[in-house]
Amino acid sequence: MMAKIIFENRKKIGSYVNGNYTTTIYDDGTRIRETEEDDFIPAFAENCDIKITDSCNMGCSFCHEGSTPQGKHGDILNSKFLSTFHPYQELSLGGGNLFEHPDLLSFLKNLKKQKVISNITVHQVHFIQNLELIKKLQEEKLVYGVGVSVSAPTEELIKALNSVPNTVCHVINGIFNEKVSEMMADRNLKVLILGYKELRRGNEYIAAHDEIVVSNKKWLYNNLEKLLKRFKLISFDNLAIEQLCVKRLLSDEEWESFYQGDDGTSTFYIDTIEQKFAQSSTAPFEKRYDIGELGMDEMFKIITDEYRKEKKK
Repeated sequence: MMAKIIFENRKKIGSYVNGNYTTTIYDDGTRIRETEEDDFIPAFAENCDIKITDSCNMGCSFCHEGSTPQGKHGDILNSKFLSTFHPYQELSLGGGNLFEHPDLLSFLKNLKKQKVISNITVHQVHFIQNLELIKKLQEEKLVYGVGVSVSAPTEELIKALNSVPNTVCHVINGIFNEKVSEMMADRNLKVLILGYKELRRGNEYIAAHDEIVVSNKKWLYNNLEKLLKRFKLISFDNLAIEQLCVKRLLSDEEWESFYQGDDGTSTFYIDTIEQKFAQSSTAPFEKRYDIGELGMDEMFKIITDEYRKEKKK
């Protein structure tokens, strides 16, 4: 992941030693790593992307998770790995619509007891529907950051986004377009640009709308530098970094400062419905492994070993 860090008035949540470096987390979402060595070598994952449900009523035609109203919920109370988190480890929880999971509140309370930093990602419609609940979860420190998937912004949504601390608008390269951008720009919003994932319904959508996706990608590529100045913050997942060639816009010093590492070096992905884990949510199905009785650190070791093998090829 990569982000331009905006320093604001903020409070320290916690600090921990991870391998050969120290990580400090602040309440505005800033993460600072410090080491006296040349490389950051973690002993455990800093962040884990965890899918807790496949149930969702939105039916987004480009959903790479393939979520449906009949989707199943994951086991988020009984699996062994759920008790093996490290204090101040960050989790990004999503679905599906995670608010449909009957065990969500119990899960968040269990994570708080372990001093885990929980962030959630929700669709813009579910964000509006659950606005007061989200505020309450933040007040009780059960949730810190809130990612909101945005494809059709409204004035109501933008007002709501600005009323909740640590919200980040998630937009997709190939879906995000000039009209949506103009509605959101210069409104004090933070944006995370995600790469277009050709997986499940994402494959079906691009097959039917290839020209639109290609046109939107071209527009974003050509206008990215201008957009960086019109939002409070723009960050990228690794797939978007690759698709948009983000490195072209940064000096070597900026790249070294902002780039958080390849998938599989400090983060990984867990699907609690299928009880699988992988380098990321875009991993091929044959490179997704059974969780079984493994803990977080054991899974992370498998992921980092896989990453090193791939780098040697």
